[in-house]
Order: sequence, then C-alpha cells, then structure tokens
Amino acid sequence: MIDLPTDLPADLVPLSWLLGVWEGTGVIDYDTGDHHYTGEFAHRVSFSHDGGDHLNYSASAWIVGDDDTRTPLVSEIGYWRLARPAGDEDAGPGLLPARATRSAPRTADDVETLRTAEGGFEIEVSIVHSDGISELYLGQVKGPRIDIATDAVVRPAGAKEYGAATRLYGLVDAHLLWAWDIAAVGGELSSHASARLAREQ
Repeated sequence: MIDLPTDLPADLVPLSWLLGVWEGTGVIDYDTGDHHYTGEFAHRVSFSHDGGDHLNYSASAWIVGDDDTRTPLVSEIGYWRLARPAGDEDAGPGLLPARATRSAPRTADDVETLRTAEGGFEIEVSIVHSDGISELYLGQVKGPRIDIATDAVVRPAGAKEYGAATRLYGLVDAHLLWAWDIAAVGGELSSHASARLAREQ
C-alpha cells in the first residue's frame, strides 16, 4: 500500500509513485574490454517535491566490503519532470520570472492532454554526478514503469569516458527496481548495474 500526498501539483501525479526515500542493495556487472567490474553495492535514493512541477532527486551508493565496510561511489542529484513546452506562465530561464500570471493551477485535464498514444507521458530527467558528469535523459512514464535514455551527456575534461546510458525504473511488489545500462571507459552500451530498493517507513 502506497500513501500518496493529496496536495501534489497535477504535473507530478504520473511520477508520484516515486516519492519517498528508498534503500536497498544492488549489483554491478560491467565489462570494459580489459577489465570486468563486479560487486555488490548499497544504495539510497530520494524523490521529493517542493511545490514545483518537478521531483527533486538524489542518490548515493557505496561498495559493500566483506567486513561490511562501505566505500563511497559517485552520488547524483537531479530533477524529474513531465515534458511540456514552457509558456509565459512558467518562470525561467535562470531567475527570470513568469511573463504572465497563471489564472488557476494546472489540472488533471491539463496533464491528460500530454498523454502519448502509448498511454504514458513523456518525461525529462536531468542528473548531475558528483564527478562532474551531467546527463539529460528523455523517455516515458507509463503507470509504474519508467524508461529513459540519454539525449545528451556532458563531462569535464578530467572525467572518465562516458558516452551514453539508459535507465529502467519499476514499482514491483512495493519495491523500486531499477536497471542502468552505460557505455563507458571503452565499453559498449550494456548492462551495468541493477538494484531492488524498499521505501523507508
């Protein structure tokens, strides 16, 4: 049973099942050609909202040692939102205020106009890694499943090679399951990591 807030902006309803703090473990399994990475990791993910039309996202992961020691891996922060054209009633870019006042909050009917022919909603996900890599994902949420793929990856000169990624999220038996495929450090786009997370009570 999932209790969802009743005061969510309409644009967040298709993503509302993500809300909360999720913790669990996963496995890394990725081949770069000259090295095979494998191991277990602990993972903590948070989805929250501040009243805007987006979800705030943060995630941290640690390699779990044989003696239960935790070695930090790269952490992430970002924003998840439905894809829709920005209008005069939306603020931005930067600190620019809206050019027009919204006469009423967006409604479920407004959001319904964004539904795709497949029955889902297109989404945009911006994620920044603590090593400086930034990703823009595009994809779709359809019920309790999300499929996204990178549209752009930006990395600083000192970052390791990282070219593309896909991610899959799903709500299964009240757990958040996800899988992350990457093309990095000489490896092809292939399975990289997956995890099963439980929502904190």
